[in-house]
Amino acid sequence: MHQEEVKKKKVCPVSAKCGGCQWINRSYEEQLQAKGTIFRKLMEPYCKPEPIIPMEEPTHYRCKVHAVFGEDRKHNVISGIYEEQSHRIVPVDSCLIENKKADEIIVSIRGLLKSFKIRPYNEDTGYGLLRHVLIRVGHRSGQIMVVLVLRSPIMPSKNNFVKALREIHPEITTIVVNVNNRDTSMILGEKEQVIYGRGYIEDELCGRVFRISPKSFYQVNPVQTEKLYAKALEYAGLTGKETVLDAYCGTGTIGMIASGHADRVIGVELNRDAVKDAVSNAKRNRISNIEFYQNDAGKFLTEMTQQDGKTDVLFMDPPRSGSDEAFLSAAAKSRPGRIVYISCNPETLTRDLKYLVKAGGYRVEKSAAVDMFPFTDSIESVTLLSLAGADNKGK
Repeated sequence: MHQEEVKKKKVCPVSAKCGGCQWINRSYEEQLQAKGTIFRKLMEPYCKPEPIIPMEEPTHYRCKVHAVFGEDRKHNVISGIYEEQSHRIVPVDSCLIENKKADEIIVSIRGLLKSFKIRPYNEDTGYGLLRHVLIRVGHRSGQIMVVLVLRSPIMPSKNNFVKALREIHPEITTIVVNVNNRDTSMILGEKEQVIYGRGYIEDELCGRVFRISPKSFYQVNPVQTEKLYAKALEYAGLTGKETVLDAYCGTGTIGMIASGHADRVIGVELNRDAVKDAVSNAKRNRISNIEFYQNDAGKFLTEMTQQDGKTDVLFMDPPRSGSDEAFLSAAAKSRPGRIVYISCNPETLTRDLKYLVKAGGYRVEKSAAVDMFPFTDSIESVTLLSLAGADNKGK
């Protein structure tokens, strides 16, 4: 759907109940202007930000799509999303911000359930089998993963179900059954069974290939992620001689992209599964100058500083809650020449900047917002800090 179609459509029929696209009734130009103004005002005490980086085609960008399955009052199968702040399902066939092919596959799965006598799970009664469907699409590779989240591992006629689904959508490259038998708000359970294909897909980002399994973290908008990471690398000003620390490294994306421009990269991440993915991704890309540690980022930085380990550039990409004071204190004590702070929450960003400037002796050099999630109120950004008096190569 192009911009003209967005203007014509104006309102999504379920936007009031869904709550996902808070800015659905604003033109894209108005959204950019509003986000740019919000970010500029928050950053005023530190620097004048660069203009917000827009998305050329701001629709259907989510390459990870999730649908919850259930029944309406007449026991017809429905699929969609939970109504905001509830567990009532809002039926959705297509969404302005979700990948079109993923939405089509979810509708096809819904249509197949009756003939295979598969009932959606009912949270109230505990009966039924299919809880959720998760679809991941490789933006560049075109590979598609379908994850069927079931209440129990026994799926009737699963081979015939795979065959029927792939007859409708031969572009599907792998299908995984995930078993979640707990009463939890978590979508995925622990057990998995691959019922078609390799059990993962691959995609390319910034010239690197990444393996994406059902539980892997991977940015949902790869088009804008490339712009975000390009800006982060530009700010880092790497010359090939630096030791880089990638804190909160997840599956190692930023560190691996930076590895071709640095002497050594160290990635730190608390989540064990993410570290395993990071190690396999580094091997897949034949990167030899990167190493990963499963540890708390603040604790690791403190220990590294105590052992006289030197960090030239620190990449930090914390969760929405920002960094805690323990990490910020450790970062300040380790005294990297440059800090590149990637943020998904401008309010916690400015809170953390205040600490790094006042207690750490850093100055904010420059900053830019990137519109990662059009039609929502989310603002992603990159900010460069340099140690006062240090030679700032990234400037």
